[in-house]
Amino acid sequence: MQESVQTVSDLIGMYALNIALSIVIFVIGKWIVGKLTDVSVRLLEKSKKVDDTLIKFLRNIIYYTLLVIVVLTALKQLGIDTTSFFAILGAAGLAIGLALKDSLGNFASGVMIVVFRPFKVGDFITAAGSSGTVEEISIFNTILKTGDNQKLIIPNGSITSGTIINVNANDTRRVDLVVGIGYDDDIKKAKEILETILKSHDKVLLDKGITVAVSELANSSVNFVVRAWVNTPDYWAVKFDLTEAVKTTFDKEGISIPYPQTDVHVYKHKV
Repeated sequence: MQESVQTVSDLIGMYALNIALSIVIFVIGKWIVGKLTDVSVRLLEKSKKVDDTLIKFLRNIIYYTLLVIVVLTALKQLGIDTTSFFAILGAAGLAIGLALKDSLGNFASGVMIVVFRPFKVGDFITAAGSSGTVEEISIFNTILKTGDNQKLIIPNGSITSGTIINVNANDTRRVDLVVGIGYDDDIKKAKEILETILKSHDKVLLDKGITVAVSELANSSVNFVVRAWVNTPDYWAVKFDLTEAVKTTFDKEGISIPYPQTDVHVYKHKV
């Protein structure tokens, strides 16, 4: 009887020691994980090449990966077979993955956006059939603000599955206009006027060249292509200015701008 009591006492002592060691491993391990994660984040923040969104994402990956290692070490100290734990975790992961395949697709797309950076916060983009300024990039969706101050929340999967147009990707853009004049108007005079308009605008980048050329003999007009390079932030202001300048200058110089019209001819027949 005394031997049985001693055996039970030894077992309790052994398990109590394992439980205590497991708790110590978990507490100290979690503290170390937090410190290592903070150090990693500080190192990433010092590198100006790493996007803030990517830093937040990597922080979570580093933290939870290390924490899983700590938890498995603590469980092993308790004598739990971690092999069976991995099997259960894998089966659960498969079930969760099938149930959340759309969300996981958005997650994967978010990782691609963060890593490859086709756009960044502040860029004006067109994606998934919508246009706006990027306000926030998260792992599951991207938030845009439209020109009329609407908020668009677009799943990342919809963005990466289609074409992305990043207006701010380059420092300069080309303004393209098509200007039509009447067939009775002086082509040479109209061309000189258009060139003067481009050269007189202070935001047109003349060193990159301008283009004024006849592009089409249309049904009711002779069409010019008018092209000029500008800094990307000046694009819309210059386009609006040039359009207005063409109309006012043509009116002043007597150059007509044809518009679609239909001539109706009425014939009277004697009865």
